[in-house]
Amino acid sequence: MPVKILADSAADLTKEIIKQHNITVVPLVILSDSHEYLDGIDISPKKVFDEMRAGKIFTTAQVPVSKFLEIFTEMAKNNEECFYPAFSSQLSGTYNAAVTALQEVKQTYPDVKIEIIDTLCASVGLGHVVEKAAELAERGMSAKEMVPFMTAYAHEMVHVFSVEKLESLYRGGRVSKAAAFIGDTLGIRPILTVIDGKLIPVQKIRGEKKLFQAMLDLIEEKAGNDLTHKLISVMHADNLEGAKKLKALLEARFGCKNIRFMWLGAMIGAHAGPGTLSIFVEGKNAPQLP
Repeated sequence: MPVKILADSAADLTKEIIKQHNITVVPLVILSDSHEYLDGIDISPKKVFDEMRAGKIFTTAQVPVSKFLEIFTEMAKNNEECFYPAFSSQLSGTYNAAVTALQEVKQTYPDVKIEIIDTLCASVGLGHVVEKAAELAERGMSAKEMVPFMTAYAHEMVHVFSVEKLESLYRGGRVSKAAAFIGDTLGIRPILTVIDGKLIPVQKIRGEKKLFQAMLDLIEEKAGNDLTHKLISVMHADNLEGAKKLKALLEARFGCKNIRFMWLGAMIGAHAGPGTLSIFVEGKNAPQLP
C-alpha cells in the first residue's frame, strides 16, 4: 500500500491535483470579524480578495493540535504509513502542532509510521514539494526513505513573489506603515523570496516592465537558465492578466514549455493581498530522481 501523503491547505493545491494523487489536505483557519472559516472548504480565494478590495481585513490561524491528533490516531489504528511535508515553521505554528500531536500519538502507538518535515516552503512552492512527495510514494518509497530526499528538495524550492499593495505587507508586519504608505503612493512594488522559511523583501521596483524583468532575473539566479522542461507555476491572486504576461516573458526568455497557472489560496492571500503574482520552480541544485 503506497505511503499516504498529507498536506495542509497552505500548499494551494488544486482539487484536480489532490484527487489525482489521493492527497489528504488539512485546512488552516481564516478569520474575519466574528467569523471563522476553514481554508479551501468554507471560503474561496476569490471571496477573500473581493472583500479585501472592499476594505475587509482577514487574519489566519494554524491547524490545531487536536486536528492532527484525530488524523494521526486514525492512521495509526489503520496501520497506514504517512508522509507530511508541512508549511514553513517560520510562517505558521502548523508544523509544530503536527510534531506535538505525533509525539502524543506515539505514546499509544509507538510503531506508528508517520514522518513530518519542515519544508520551509509556502503556497505553490509547498505545493510542488507535496506533488514530488506523491511521486515518490507512487514509486513505492517508504515515508522514512523520503525524508532526506524531500528535505533537500524542499529547501531548494524557488519562490519569487510580488504584491500589488505594500499595505498588505504592513498588516503582516513585513514593512513599516510609513514605507507602505510611501511605496503605495509612488507605485513601488516589492519583490520577495523565501529565505530559511521566511518571506523576505529583496527588491523594490517601480513600473511593471522593470518589475517583471527583475522577477525573471531572480528566477535565473536561483534556478538557472535551463528551464525548458521544468514545471513552473505562475500563481496569481485574482490577477490572471498579470500571470499571462509573466508566462509570455518566461517562454520568451527561457523557452519554457511546462507552465501552469495557479490561484493563490485564501490563507496566504489574506496576508499578501489581491493582485499578488508569484513564480515557483525547483532550484538548480534540487536533487533529482534517477
